[in-house]
Amino acid sequence: MKSLMPALLAPALTLTLVGCPKTETKAPPKAEAKSPAKAATDYGSVERAQFNRIAAELFLPLFWVRDGNANQKLDPDELAILWGISDAPADTWVAQGKFTDKFKAAYESVASRKAGFDDSKLSAADKARRAKVRQELAQGKPTVVQNDFSGSSAQDKAIVKHILAAATVIERIHAQQTGAAGLAAKIPADDTESRAMFFRNQGPWCVAPRTESDKECHALADKPQRISGLYPADIQKDGFCEALAKRKDADTLMHQFFVVQGSGDDLKAVPYSEAYAADMKAVSEHLNAAAAAITSDDEGPFKAYLQAAAQAFLTNEWQPADEAWSKMNVTNSKWYLRIGPDEVYFEPCSRKAGFHVSFARINQDSLTWQKMLDPVKGDMEKALAKLAGKPYKARDVSFHLPDFIDIVLNAGDARSPHGATIGQSLPNWGPVANEGRGRTVAMTNLYTDPDSKAQLKAQAESILCADTMTTYTPSPKPQVMSTVLHEAAHNLGPAHEYKVKGKTASQIFGGPLASTMEELKAQTAALYFTDWLKAKNFIAPQLAQQAHTRDVVWSFGHISRGMYTASNKPKPYSQLAAIQLGFLEQEGAATWRAKEKAANGKDMGCLSLDQAAFPVAAEKLMRTVAKIKGSGDLEGAKKLRADFVDAESRQPRLKTIQERWLRAPKASFVYSVDL
Repeated sequence: MKSLMPALLAPALTLTLVGCPKTETKAPPKAEAKSPAKAATDYGSVERAQFNRIAAELFLPLFWVRDGNANQKLDPDELAILWGISDAPADTWVAQGKFTDKFKAAYESVASRKAGFDDSKLSAADKARRAKVRQELAQGKPTVVQNDFSGSSAQDKAIVKHILAAATVIERIHAQQTGAAGLAAKIPADDTESRAMFFRNQGPWCVAPRTESDKECHALADKPQRISGLYPADIQKDGFCEALAKRKDADTLMHQFFVVQGSGDDLKAVPYSEAYAADMKAVSEHLNAAAAAITSDDEGPFKAYLQAAAQAFLTNEWQPADEAWSKMNVTNSKWYLRIGPDEVYFEPCSRKAGFHVSFARINQDSLTWQKMLDPVKGDMEKALAKLAGKPYKARDVSFHLPDFIDIVLNAGDARSPHGATIGQSLPNWGPVANEGRGRTVAMTNLYTDPDSKAQLKAQAESILCADTMTTYTPSPKPQVMSTVLHEAAHNLGPAHEYKVKGKTASQIFGGPLASTMEELKAQTAALYFTDWLKAKNFIAPQLAQQAHTRDVVWSFGHISRGMYTASNKPKPYSQLAAIQLGFLEQEGAATWRAKEKAANGKDMGCLSLDQAAFPVAAEKLMRTVAKIKGSGDLEGAKKLRADFVDAESRQPRLKTIQERWLRAPKASFVYSVDL
């Protein structure tokens, strides 16, 4: 633990009583003197938000969840112990319903830190670096996802225990993929802020919008550059992804489940199971142990998936695991688990699959949406096919509509520094994906805490006009509907491995642009199908309007992250959000009123939505995007990006949104699992 600045002491006061000669002047009794230690261990000297911020900076696995009894003090039953930060068991901090001495010391360190960080003993260079680290951390706000299994069956506890252990290993594998493996050990133990930043970002590089392009913002004093662990370091120069894609052995080298090894032109593809052999074996053992813990008859499909996934980690053959996974659903298991390599957005070429864990409990509320949309999946496919036009033709679709899940833990590529995925359709490759037998999920327990709701409303009020805020609702229902439609749309229209003249989207558009276009298709479909459902009287007009407003607010969050990474790699969600907002403005469905104050009554200039024009604009954008993907129109995709992402005329609007949105820190999800 780092040496901390001592708490500030108030000077002692001596009271003299005038006119009372027989009364002796005495200092207050020692028992009533408020020493720093007593003030700290009163557990009321640090307010909740400040406690959570400072605990994160000190890299403590502690989170004050709520002030349940409103006594403005931290009580033992209000404390969550966070996963991944410390190996110490929960009773290190709370035992038999009481705070331990270890926790008391930790609380005192938090209370002492209120006075600020004492950097007087640091070199000028390290003082400047740590100041930037603090700027990075300040752009995120710890937001806990809490699950309690303490009253669960022995079987359930064993399942959770082994999956948490597997998740720890997945984080190690993902660190090897990103090039961060081994770097954490270089951070001094007393540099808790840099250690906290490394854990949050899964690497020493700054990623928050205000600091990601600052090369001096780094968790390590020697500031190593970001080098992907998926390709040889000596080939990672500008254009290396394109160069690899042009080689005769490109299909093998760029395969999603292989690492590229070698040097110069002497390159070879190595399967994940070989490149990460020891850790892959460890994950397999944990999954087999979780499967062995299942002795009841009601979790057969989940047990089969655990066993198939365990085998896949040894063989690098993921299709059998996908087959077993696709057979799980909301009716035959209470668990959701996806463990393995899936998404490609994290790496420079957007071709290699990142290892992740998404572990959750099934939420039965999804059955309502499934019963509504299952009968019209074919109609939805025909609607998109009609908009796409030739050469795309409507297919027979048989995908599963989203299951609702309540997240227990995200790890590896699924554990984002800021925010979290709220919907996902997997797998991305193979027969299960191509035949529409994959699974789609919507994460329904994120951003639902009172703090997150209040912050989102305040952020929306800083950008939207007052008339548009009348259609804003804090209810999660419109956003859940949008997520359902977005994820369903990944299975509709030109999707997965659809080819134009024998080429896939990645081959036509290149990995990053292909990712942007697929996400743009899915999110635009969410806009379009909202009014499609309204026209069929499946949803009320009020819900459609609320969904339009929430979808635009959703776009603000992604626009605030910037359009490109520090290495100039496109950010798919940010770019799709900018395209959608720009298109809505172009079509008159959104208007910037420069001389009108925003709904918060403070900021000059605001965005107003024309709810009557919105459906027409959404359909036009859907037609544009579907045609581009359906015909493999590279120039059309580039034009959307040029017009609404890169155009100089759009930058003032994007910067205004970014500035207002980033006044509040982004949610940085942390996880607490009680066993």
